[in-house]
Amino acid sequence: MTHTGLPDGFLWGVATAGHQNEGDNTAADTWFLEHTTPSLFREPSGPACRSYHRWRTDLDLVAGMGLDAFRFSVEWARVEPERGVVSTEALDHYERVVDGCLERGLAPIVTFNHFTAPHWFAAAGSWTAADAPERFAEQCDRVMARFGDRIAYGVTLNEPNLEQLLQAGAKLPAEAEALKVRMLAAAARAAGSDTYAAANVIPADRQGEFQEAFTRAHRAARAAIKARRGDLPVGVSIAIADEVALPGGEERRDAKRAAVYDHWLREARHDDFVGVQNYERILHGPDGEVTADGELNGMGTAIAPGSLAGAVRYAHEVAGVPVLVTEHGIQTPDDAQRAAFIPAAVEGLVAEAGAGTPVLGYCHWTLMDNFEWIFGYGAQLGLHEVDRDTFERRPKPSAKVYADVVRRYRGALFGRRPAGSAPSGT
Repeated sequence: MTHTGLPDGFLWGVATAGHQNEGDNTAADTWFLEHTTPSLFREPSGPACRSYHRWRTDLDLVAGMGLDAFRFSVEWARVEPERGVVSTEALDHYERVVDGCLERGLAPIVTFNHFTAPHWFAAAGSWTAADAPERFAEQCDRVMARFGDRIAYGVTLNEPNLEQLLQAGAKLPAEAEALKVRMLAAAARAAGSDTYAAANVIPADRQGEFQEAFTRAHRAARAAIKARRGDLPVGVSIAIADEVALPGGEERRDAKRAAVYDHWLREARHDDFVGVQNYERILHGPDGEVTADGELNGMGTAIAPGSLAGAVRYAHEVAGVPVLVTEHGIQTPDDAQRAAFIPAAVEGLVAEAGAGTPVLGYCHWTLMDNFEWIFGYGAQLGLHEVDRDTFERRPKPSAKVYADVVRRYRGALFGRRPAGSAPSGT
């Protein structure tokens, strides 16, 4: 442990996701839903940020900021576009990305599923199908067989509790939920199947069913990954707001924690770490959620840099395992807000680590403005903007701010490992 409170080997990085950045992910369930009529998605992902072809440029941006970790997802739909048909080209591509990370001193943090899955998988029952855990475990095994010896951390599933969080906070209006149901029914008809679903587009009445299905998939994936490499740290990432009780609001806060987070935090007790993905603080009064005063982010909640430390603290209290901040950021078109938000949030995280909560690393979401699912290209969370015609990446002031924050804390570390090397034991 260093005098900053951060452990030796603490990773500073950014997080990305394949479907949101790569573009033309045509064999994916999300792509199919984007082109379904009606669709909950504001617009199709199309070429996204063209990161499938510009990945070298993107890694250069990450390394140029002085970071030492890069979180990305391996797109199952690219690797297995048809059931039983494995794309060597896709595996070659992701292997090049892993090696490109290492060449630039970046620890590869691999997400095995970041919401999207193959179209054939979604049309055959999706995650609730009886053979879904086996199919996902096979995907994890083929990825591990190709380059699992060179990655630093493995994240099985990205935010399997996201839909529960959105519904608990009434983030989606009733008309949006109704549109979701109509879209999925239309997709099933178009696919010639009885049902259709995707990991981040789940009807409210199927939440419990999908939680059980995701839990089986996570366990199967963890076993497959560990079978190939027992020393690789493996965990699941969850969406978690900092739930704060005002006087009289404790019961409501605790009920939300129980409904949205606690299942996965208890499940993480069997993992090597828990991934925390935090974007906001929610205040609970005796009569429900309370809107805080002050500037609001694009999600409509108060800008609260301290929310990260609060979410990390609670996650560790329940899970009892180290925390890896796999995502944290702010949705806002005003980069000045982001530039002020990052140092304050990181300061709180470092203080939390100094108080004894084990934190393995911090990955900011995200490297560049990208396709934000049902919100399309309207939501902005990137450290770089992307020209939608030329796909040129341009750094925002917040990119330099984050780089300066990392440089400052890194300079305070004693006995720090070389940038990009894997954590001890990997």
